[in-house]
Amino acid sequence: QVQLVESGGGLVQAGGSLRLSCAASGRTFGGYAMGWFRQAPGKEREFVAAISWSGGSTDVADSVKGRFTISRDNAKNTVYLQMNSLKPEDTAVYYCASTTGFRVATTQELYDYWGQGTQVTVSS
Repeated sequence: QVQLVESGGGLVQAGGSLRLSCAASGRTFGGYAMGWFRQAPGKEREFVAAISWSGGSTDVADSVKGRFTISRDNAKNTVYLQMNSLKPEDTAVYYCASTTGFRVATTQELYDYWGQGTQVTVSS
């Protein structure tokens, strides 16, 4: 059982930055990859970024590549999403998710646990 809690969302102007955090708790009995997804109003949930258990491998969606960076601190059981140069189209609810797999994954079906989400709103 894994519990995930996101934080760090808010309202920012275009070009600004935010850092999202995802605190994990619960018994996992091993390493797991983590990911971030987002869902904008009227749209389907989409992949944003993922990171392996070791942190050695990451995958970032083309739409945010070069602007967003995913990282993790296993000692703190926390995953981060640093978002720079934010655009209005980045506005969405951002979800943290975990999987028992070690490798990065980009599909929702490979993730077992999800946080409640945190709202990110970017104004123009």
